[in-house]
Amino acid sequence: MAARIDILGLDSESLISEAVRRLGRGSGVAGRVYTRAFASGLLDLRGLGLSASSAAAWEESFEVGSLNVLGTVEEDEGGGTSKALLGLADGLAIECVRIQMPGGPKAKSTLCVSSQVGCRMGCAFCETAVEGFTRNLSAAEIAAQVLTTRIALGWDCGNIVFMGMGECLDNLAEVDRALRVLADPRGLGYAMERITLCSAGPPGGIEALRRLGRKRLNLSISLNAATDEKRGALMPVTRRNGLDALASSLAAYPMRRNFALGVNWCLMPGINDTREDAREAAAFCARVGRCLVNLIPYNPGSRPVTRAPSEEEISRFGSWLVENGCLVKRRATRGDGIMAACGQLRGRSRADAGPV
Repeated sequence: MAARIDILGLDSESLISEAVRRLGRGSGVAGRVYTRAFASGLLDLRGLGLSASSAAAWEESFEVGSLNVLGTVEEDEGGGTSKALLGLADGLAIECVRIQMPGGPKAKSTLCVSSQVGCRMGCAFCETAVEGFTRNLSAAEIAAQVLTTRIALGWDCGNIVFMGMGECLDNLAEVDRALRVLADPRGLGYAMERITLCSAGPPGGIEALRRLGRKRLNLSISLNAATDEKRGALMPVTRRNGLDALASSLAAYPMRRNFALGVNWCLMPGINDTREDAREAAAFCARVGRCLVNLIPYNPGSRPVTRAPSEEEISRFGSWLVENGCLVKRRATRGDGIMAACGQLRGRSRADAGPV
């Protein structure tokens, strides 16, 4: 018997095709099965007029693979940030984070999802790199983070950012499949403008993403240093893809008139916080095109490379960026008290590894 297919890894047209291929009779309800799966997290065949044999064939051929919520933790004071530890079918676990703007509507909340168990990029300032890379997530496991947290935890988020565990462009085939699922109007129905991929820019990754032609998708790049020597020390994978190559691929990326690249700069005192660093960052942005620099205060993890910057240091570096012609957005620190802030997600190598 063929293995069951997880509906969460399919867009609705793919489910219809698979249902015709596998079932023949009874496949005409596939669109409604799909909508119910993404509304309830269940393979719900009730009231569809299926015969007992057709319903049994559906159950033998398809499943809805929601994840197990192993634990959650919330910020105590005013941040509106929550973290969930989610168990995968093989016993591994990942983390995702909801960032809720106080008093804001659904559209103001963001779900930060993972694309891998661990990460092979090896960034010195990132907690996910501590245990290294275990495996890629499937499209179904990526989409299941959105559906599971919505149904089980009530996290109905208006925006999605691939900034959790893993490098999304290192798993681009499954991430692209997940994007089709997330955008399907019969299911979750996210507009591409509500989704952002955040990447360190692994070799060939930006070019591969551009070839997919997703004109409305948002992109941000983790820069953090604007010389090859310093960036290579912080982000080892970039040694194989210098800043000249990265700038060229980013300059060729924009596919819509109002596109603005997000440039993430994790501010680390004593490492990348000088006036010269700001000048170099601005020079890189000028080569790329329209950019918005997201200034992110460093969040120390279990193996800190430095301390967190002070408010004065953050403001000073931001003013230097502005002096050099950059548009700057200072990212508020959210979730650092629960290890849910940028660079602090680690998950567990096994689902029984203890509390969140």
